[in-house]
This record gives sequence, structure tokens and C-alpha cells, in this order.
Amino acid sequence: MTVATHSAPVVFQAQNLHKHFGALHATNGVNIELYKGEIHGLIGPNGAGKSTLIHLLAGTLRPDKGELFLETENITHLKAHQRVEQGLARSFQVTNIFNDYTVLENLLLAVQAATGSSYQFWRARDSEVELLEQAQQLATECAIDPSLWHSQAKHLPHGEQRKLEFALSLAADPVVMLLDEPMAGMGPDESLRLTELIESLRGKASMLLVEHDMQAVFRLADRISVLVAGQIIASGTPEEIRHDEAVKNAYLGDESTEVA
Repeated sequence: MTVATHSAPVVFQAQNLHKHFGALHATNGVNIELYKGEIHGLIGPNGAGKSTLIHLLAGTLRPDKGELFLETENITHLKAHQRVEQGLARSFQVTNIFNDYTVLENLLLAVQAATGSSYQFWRARDSEVELLEQAQQLATECAIDPSLWHSQAKHLPHGEQRKLEFALSLAADPVVMLLDEPMAGMGPDESLRLTELIESLRGKASMLLVEHDMQAVFRLADRISVLVAGQIIASGTPEEIRHDEAVKNAYLGDESTEVA
């Protein structure tokens, strides 16, 4: 098993996470940690337990055993919204978007929620200059086309909607972001643009990237963990994972040469 060492502080840690559904052990003693500012890829075959693990980390499922730490705080028993308040964001949940609101209206609401200000809906939301500037900055950072800022979210192209979901997660200035298959449903060009966006935001938060697009994972990740049958079988740099025989046998196979 490959294990990487790192000098940066750990900001998020899962220890010995177990979750079973009857006889199925979806996660079976998972240990994973994120260092400050890193992008950590999580890969594995279908049915490996990745979705269950993301739910456990986000707080939408409770582990049968194990603990979770965000910086120095034990968040194991916190609900999903409480974890968000502590600095843990999960990106690419469609329910985060108000489809009938424009891009800027979505972002204004997210900024308002993050700052705890201006839930005064009888006033025009964009009358508050500081909030509007923050919303515009998020849209700019996430490379949302300015011509779409006043378009309803439901009319956005798929790639632009993904960017908006990302911007909404960033609004709370999170410590850790869980990126749950952000390239899903995208063509090669859209995937490349989103990969470039994630790269441009490197360091704004520690990111756990769960993704089937191996080109994106191996380009972005500082480290990669491989989940197979509910267990982490390897964790290391992209180069180490690419040449790990256990990973090749269990998952990557010939793909290890394709992502070189």
C-alpha cells in the first residue's frame, strides 16, 4: 500500500469510518485526511462506496462507527447544515440552486446566508453594494460568462450551471470542499474548462475531488486515494498511484498508461 507524507497541517480527517446496509459493508474502516490547501482525489470503481463515503463526510448519513474531524473539532455528530456552518461545503448539489432566480440573485442569497446579513426581502437585494460586489466577484472567480449573470439558473448551459454550483459553495468561504463528480454529464470541452476553473481556485480551500474523469483527477490532485470494496487500498501522489500494482490490478489497469 502506498502512503504519502506531507508537511502541511491536516484540516479534515476521517478515522475508521464504517457504514453497512444489512450484510453490505459500504465503507469498511475508511481513513482519509486532507491537508491545508491541497486537492485530494478519490477514485474507485462503481460500487466501491464512494457515494456512501461522501454522504458520511457531508453529514447526510451517519457512520455506524468512526469519527470525523474538521480542523480540531470532532464533527461526527453534527448535522449536514451544522457542518456547513463549521466550514465544510459540498459542491454540485442541484438543490443548492434556485432555478427561477438569476445567477446574481442566487449568489446574493448565498452571500447573505454566509454573512448573516440582509434577510430584508422587502428591499431590493442588489441595493446593498457590498453584497452585490461579493456576488459579482464570485461569478468572476468562477468564470461565469457576464452575459449570463441576469439569466435564470434553469436556462444556463450545463457547464455554466456547474460553475454556479461551485460559486455557491465558495460563498461561505469554506475550509474544505467536497466535489462530488463535478464533471458528470459534461463533454470533453466542458470538462476541460471546469478542470481549469478548479485549478485556478487551488488553495482557496482544501478539496476532496471524487471523479471518474481520470485525466482531470491526475491533472488536479496533489494526492489520490483509491477506494475499492469499501476500503482505501492506496493513497499517494499521482505518480505513486499510477505505478501502484495493487491499484492497477484492482482498478486502473491499462488506464494507468492513458493518464501518464
